[in-house]
Amino acid sequence: MRNRTSVTYFILLGLTDDPELQVVIFFFLFLTYVLSITGNLTIIILTLLDSHLKTPMYFFLRNLSFLEISFTSACNPRFLVSILTGDKSISYNACVAQLFFFIYFGSTEFFLLASMSYDHYTTIISKKICYQLIISSWLACFLVIFPPLAMGLELEFCDSNIIDHFTCDSAPLLQIFCTDTSTLELMSFISALIMLMTTLMLIIVSYIYILRTILKFPSSKQRKKAFSTCSSHMIVISISYGSCIFMYMKTSAKAGVALTKGVAMLNTSVAPMLNPFIYSLRNQQVKQAFKDLVRKVFASKTLM
Repeated sequence: MRNRTSVTYFILLGLTDDPELQVVIFFFLFLTYVLSITGNLTIIILTLLDSHLKTPMYFFLRNLSFLEISFTSACNPRFLVSILTGDKSISYNACVAQLFFFIYFGSTEFFLLASMSYDHYTTIISKKICYQLIISSWLACFLVIFPPLAMGLELEFCDSNIIDHFTCDSAPLLQIFCTDTSTLELMSFISALIMLMTTLMLIIVSYIYILRTILKFPSSKQRKKAFSTCSSHMIVISISYGSCIFMYMKTSAKAGVALTKGVAMLNTSVAPMLNPFIYSLRNQQVKQAFKDLVRKVFASKTLM
């Protein structure tokens, strides 16, 4: 038996050993990664440049796009390089860093989504409050995930340094610890439960008041427009909470490893790609801002 100080690197098994399937996975992940970066960067640029997109809603959307870029970049580029080179090893320090950012960025999204559910209250949401909510989201998430992570770093590893995943996630790491992980698993479960339930309750309370307000609108056109605006946020919430509950709300780290890896891949690649399209395709202001930006770019090129 060797303790954690003697472990200098880990082996990430990835998703499959099938060479043909690896090619498919590579092109799928590469395409979704490029689309994620392009789509979210477009949202960030539009909300920074267009004067019509200076409301709290687009401020939070810009921060969500930044978070999605960070989340998908925490693990997917390294996995793509691993498929290309065939090198599945990752150093101990790099694995710890990847684990932290993977959980941190993924968890912060829930606090940010909860904050976004209150961006409709334009009479009380000032610029100062927007910044306070963003800072609070990042800080609250850090305080939630740091204690279990710090406890995990003190545990001892067995002879195996093989991680059955494509990234350094908590569940597969728990399987190669020698010491009893039941306390850590329970602590992680309770932390995740508190985080998910708290943010979800904040969202539900907000939308109860929003729906009551929308139903009071005299015009059906106004109600339809309001429901359309809210539905984009609700779609993102459903994807984020659904995938997270499926992956992490279980009492054993050994349950459903293969299926968990597949869902994790979709969560780190497809979800960040979909968010810009969900918000932009259903939002006339974003589409108009994009058209105006393209028009300005072509106009500047013709003048040159």
